[in-house]
Amino acid sequence: MTTKYIRNTLYVLLIGCTIAISGCKKLFDQPDINNNPNAVTNIDLPTLFGGTLLGVSLLHEDTDVRIASMWSGQLNGLNRAHLGYSQYIVSSQNFSWNTIYSVAGQARLIQLKADSVGNKWGKGIGQILEVFAIQKVTDLYGDVPYSQAFDGKSFPTPVFDRQQDVYKSLLNVLDDAILNLSATSGSAFPTKDFIYKGDVGKWKAAANTLKARLNLHLKNYAAAAESARLGIGTSGDALVPHGNSIGVDMNQNYDFFAVSRTGDTGFDGAYLPVLLKSRINSLNTKTDETAIYNYFFKTGITATGSLDPNTVDGAFIANAAHPILTYYENQLILAEAQARLGMLEEAVITLNSVRSRLSSGVFNGRTLPVAGRKYDAYTLSDFNRNGLANPTGSGSVQYALLYEIIAQRYITLLMQYEVFNDYRRLSSAVPVVELPVPLKTGSKKPNRFIYPQTEINTNPNVPKPLPDQFTKVAIYN
Repeated sequence: MTTKYIRNTLYVLLIGCTIAISGCKKLFDQPDINNNPNAVTNIDLPTLFGGTLLGVSLLHEDTDVRIASMWSGQLNGLNRAHLGYSQYIVSSQNFSWNTIYSVAGQARLIQLKADSVGNKWGKGIGQILEVFAIQKVTDLYGDVPYSQAFDGKSFPTPVFDRQQDVYKSLLNVLDDAILNLSATSGSAFPTKDFIYKGDVGKWKAAANTLKARLNLHLKNYAAAAESARLGIGTSGDALVPHGNSIGVDMNQNYDFFAVSRTGDTGFDGAYLPVLLKSRINSLNTKTDETAIYNYFFKTGITATGSLDPNTVDGAFIANAAHPILTYYENQLILAEAQARLGMLEEAVITLNSVRSRLSSGVFNGRTLPVAGRKYDAYTLSDFNRNGLANPTGSGSVQYALLYEIIAQRYITLLMQYEVFNDYRRLSSAVPVVELPVPLKTGSKKPNRFIYPQTEINTNPNVPKPLPDQFTKVAIYN
């Protein structure tokens, strides 16, 4: 993707394309609209929104997410390119900004078109979609173009903004989105909104959860807690719906695991099943996670004894909804922020809200099996040195409580790149509490994606010297 594409391109949307996830992958491979300047102006705002929401959905189920999951130890690469990825072997040729910046550009266009008709709700949702895209690119790459990213005429080779400045800008965008979504009237595209069906209150809550996430990354724990209290509720999960049609609307994880790249990745050698087994076979009598273990994993699909993604009757079936932002994440942000602020009793109450929902079996729009599903409420004493919820034997109740919260995040955020953010973030958060995720090779921890070669070739503002995959990004340094 050339810098002209990144900055100048707002792609032509295919009218009528709504939630056909696989079938519409080429949606973001259309020619530069500068070759057809009337194209976008002829697309109505709801259709533009529907296509952009589709783009955001794709960004949460793509190869980048699988790499992030492998680098954080949730998943393992076993064959072909993914074997190399799992060993942190990547080059600038492995990464692309084509889709992510085109989605962000379309989200910006939603805002401009919404402004032109006085639709504050539509603008607010467009702002949230922009944040989804730009947050992902800055989280994975660090410093990235943003302030000059959408004005190719004035800035054909845009500067790379400092990651801290990008985060500050995103928080400001979310504040403005919340104001716009608080307007007394507007249109929220209910016929095109396959996430929230035009429910402005749910979009507003999602904006608050995004604010909470960003502030957690920045270690602004009081602000994270404040936003999380206004965030996603039990009925507000942002889930991408899927169907059973190959090449049309099936879950992209199913397509990868069971159709197009069977055996390339799996859970043999990954840390996630190790963590879950340790929690199943523990002295913690209040917890049994056998159900979620069996929901995630299935033995023997690709080979005798292999531990595979459960594409048969679990998390990765063809029509499984994919999470973008959830109540589980919101509450675990709140719980961690409270624990780090020393509000330990409050943190236990919040953690128990997560455990109560897990006990009910509700997980990403489906229901976990009853057998092996136990999440009784904790008390603070459970995190004492000899407490049942203190597997490390720490003498610090705060440490033990944070360890449990972090472990629950690692489990419930399966196949979401936020786990890779945690993997890096926790090394510098105080107190330092990390899961013992082993390196797959060498002695260096993967810390970022590498800038795409097309950007290196065309933009002289790419940071120099070029950071490699082991160089920390600013906010986790």
